Amino acid sequence: MTSQSKPVKIAIIGAGNVGATTAYSLLLKELAAEIVLVDVDRGKAEGEALDLNDVIPFSHWTRVRAGSYADCADAAVTIVAAGSDLEGGEPGLNLAQRNASILYGAIPEIVRYAPRTILLIATTPIDVMTYLSGKLSGFDAKRVIGLGTMGDTARLRFLLGRHFGIDPLSVHAYIIGQHGDAEVPVWSLANIAGISLQDFCEHQGEKYAQAEMETLFRQASSAGHEIVRRKGAMCYTVAAGLVRIIEAISGNENTLLTVSSLAAHYGISEVCLSLPTKINRNGADRILQLPLNQEELSGLVKAAESVKTAIRGLGLDAKLADDGVATA
Repeated sequence: MTSQSKPVKIAIIGAGNVGATTAYSLLLKELAAEIVLVDVDRGKAEGEALDLNDVIPFSHWTRVRAGSYADCADAAVTIVAAGSDLEGGEPGLNLAQRNASILYGAIPEIVRYAPRTILLIATTPIDVMTYLSGKLSGFDAKRVIGLGTMGDTARLRFLLGRHFGIDPLSVHAYIIGQHGDAEVPVWSLANIAGISLQDFCEHQGEKYAQAEMETLFRQASSAGHEIVRRKGAMCYTVAAGLVRIIEAISGNENTLLTVSSLAAHYGISEVCLSLPTKINRNGADRILQLPLNQEELSGLVKAAESVKTAIRGLGLDAKLADDGVATA
């Protein structure tokens, strides 16, 4: 916890792998004064709360309990981690439809009891579910944040650090756009301690190979699929990303994180995408406009269209309009 961070009440919707791991991480980081777990399986939420309470003597005092949507009242942040992952051979649209149906029930209940909360979305596909959550909640765009490409960006930095023999904390590189197949690596701005990757190689007496960088990007972008294929679920990176966002909010840090949010991205509108965004007590306070090269900008436009296609495929705008929710 930073010196400015103040423990806050956190509600977590969904007590599965991601929800439970996030609650555990919040305890260890001493970021929460209270954690409420809400799940359709009340017994699962109660069991996780009991297990987490045993962690308190090893961390700090936190009220951890299972609850209902009504117990989300006064939560500074509400994490939406309910839903399922893609099953083997299943069309992506099926997953989106299944998880969208969960959010149709969950988001209005959260808004009913916690109208001032910040929504933090981890349900996949993240960009589509963040868009849906924003429309269903009616919240200001700053208060609806998707996990976005935080995990992919972290993986790329780790892989670049390992490749160059440098601490990943000294590597600055972003993956932006859609969280998925259309995400974009920003090679034009990637650097190590302010030195471009090409210049760093020159200083080290090494040859820079863009093909090697692209291989590292593919490894970073496909890592999630590999983790799910090998162990059935991915939770640690997701939980770490969610906790990092909460830390930035509670500490009013003004930290730049690649979260997904709704705003005018390079003239692109009505879609949620990941770009470096200033995170503070207001939520996703301001999006950083990176000076992208033409290839990167074209990739971002394609990412926006990919997310919009998914939204159209679900018929979200039509359904929201039928429900009386403004979509544009």
